[in-house]
Amino acid sequence: MFNIGDLVIYSAHGICKIDDICEKTVLGVTRPYYVLHPTDNNHQLTLSVPVHSDKVSLHEMVHKEDAQEILDSFKYPGIDWVDKPNVRQNLYSGIVNRGDRMEIARTINTLMRKKIEADQNEKKLYEQDRKLLNTIQSILFKELAIAFNTSVDRIEERITKYLLDSNKEKVVN
Repeated sequence: MFNIGDLVIYSAHGICKIDDICEKTVLGVTRPYYVLHPTDNNHQLTLSVPVHSDKVSLHEMVHKEDAQEILDSFKYPGIDWVDKPNVRQNLYSGIVNRGDRMEIARTINTLMRKKIEADQNEKKLYEQDRKLLNTIQSILFKELAIAFNTSVDRIEERITKYLLDSNKEKVVN
């Protein structure tokens, strides 16, 4: 169970802060709810999430040791690229929905590499891939920045360096 003031990851809303834990009655059922807000929107959006729910998943923030392992994973290839856009979208979205940060990082890794490749060839990343990358990259990089007490820009610079360095090694070998 989380506590008031904790930062958590809540699906597409990303990093949220728990403002309160209170009883609410919905459809005649009273139970405890977390009251939280995404840290990116200055309390404009308030979310109520059941404390115990199979359908809603809140994840605790990544610990520094795990964050280091995630960061280091960008030195190596990500997940396999799937050529068919619809199949790729379903597969990658499924990975994101499961919430395994290492697999999400590997997905970001692959998408970032494809974006770099597209940029180098003066092409664009497929729109669905670009949207997915922007969403999951934003959430994971913010989480890593918090774990390392640094900025999102620094995390992105470091990861981009890892990707570019590993691409240079491929060219040399």
